[in-house]
Amino acid sequence: MLLLLSVLGRLAWTLLSPNGMNLVDLHVYADGSEALRSGSLYSFTYSEVTPDFPLPFTYPPFAALVFFPLHFLPFPVVGVGWQLLTILALYALVRMSLGLVLGDAARQPHWRAVAVLWTAVGVWVEPVRTTLDYGQINVFLALLVMTAIRSSRWWLSGLLVGVAAGIKLTPAITGLYFLLQRRWKAAVFSGVAFAGTVGVSYLLIGAEARQYFTHLLGDADRIGPVGSVWNQSLRGALSRLLGYDVETGGVWLVAVVITVVLAFLAWRAIARDDRLGTLVIVELLGLLVSPISWSHHWVWVIPMLIWLLHGPFGAMLGSRILAGYWLCTTLIGAPWVLSFLQPSIWQISRPGVLSWLGTVNVVGAFGVFAYVAYAGRRTKREAGAGAGAVVIPPVRRSERQDPDPTA
Repeated sequence: MLLLLSVLGRLAWTLLSPNGMNLVDLHVYADGSEALRSGSLYSFTYSEVTPDFPLPFTYPPFAALVFFPLHFLPFPVVGVGWQLLTILALYALVRMSLGLVLGDAARQPHWRAVAVLWTAVGVWVEPVRTTLDYGQINVFLALLVMTAIRSSRWWLSGLLVGVAAGIKLTPAITGLYFLLQRRWKAAVFSGVAFAGTVGVSYLLIGAEARQYFTHLLGDADRIGPVGSVWNQSLRGALSRLLGYDVETGGVWLVAVVITVVLAFLAWRAIARDDRLGTLVIVELLGLLVSPISWSHHWVWVIPMLIWLLHGPFGAMLGSRILAGYWLCTTLIGAPWVLSFLQPSIWQISRPGVLSWLGTVNVVGAFGVFAYVAYAGRRTKREAGAGAGAVVIPPVRRSERQDPDPTA
């Protein structure tokens, strides 16, 4: 019932509020991919409700091929269907996250009810809420990645991640997950699958593919205003704090090194078979080091919260405090609130208090890395101390037996 009310509330917001059906990114997907007909994919812009920033098609050309069928349907049908499918994908993402933490126990009625509750709440946290507001694809991509890491088939895991990266580059960081889990075949095949998406693009829409991979790839300025509070990456936070775009210079590089070290310490502190914990750390690292990480990119907050509260450190007070921080900031929507206080999306410099408040996701991610590094080592120390307290009497030489060679 709670999930039904949440879905109905979301649909009411979409259909009845003045801007609910704007779905600007979904317009870019549908209308931009239609520009393939005229060979003008990367000169297309959508500005009907965004006159201050005409939105270009910024994804790899393979994404346009995937989105192309959307423009054959009436946009209201696409919009409502996209919303419902996104919520369904969110539920699947939650169920898979719980499955990674709990194993077979996640199939019990109690945990199915917990999955419904997480989905009902998750619809209203800012990353998912803004994904729904814009008609974004983030939840679908997260679901592809989650399916990939749950699969034991190296070719399927690699294929899903490679295709996801071919649609939007951000899931490519999942290759690092495969390396950390020593899934070498999956890591290699994800690169092969991504190369396949590039090859298909060159084969079918060669001019657009050449333009993207030779001129547009890596141009963060084309994606949007780096200094806007909506950009919750390291580069965005540092730029707002210092009052200018730090780009990928020395300040940013030092911050990236610190971030990688913290992420490494967090990874080392958890069990090697903790697949969800490893994935959360990898995805948070990717969000931080990417030049642009809009608030709607942070849908990994939902699996992170599930891991913090139901995972190996769920009984610790620190996990609950950290989860509370993330729930408060994302349910309120700190970047959304602060967006009303920034003079424009293009102006980077702003009052110091607004700059610091605008680091909310970056600070939270650092908090996760630092806390996991501490909690993991504490747990291992306590386990070692407990094991050391067990006294095993020495075995006399006459009592020793040769090991069974067939064992």
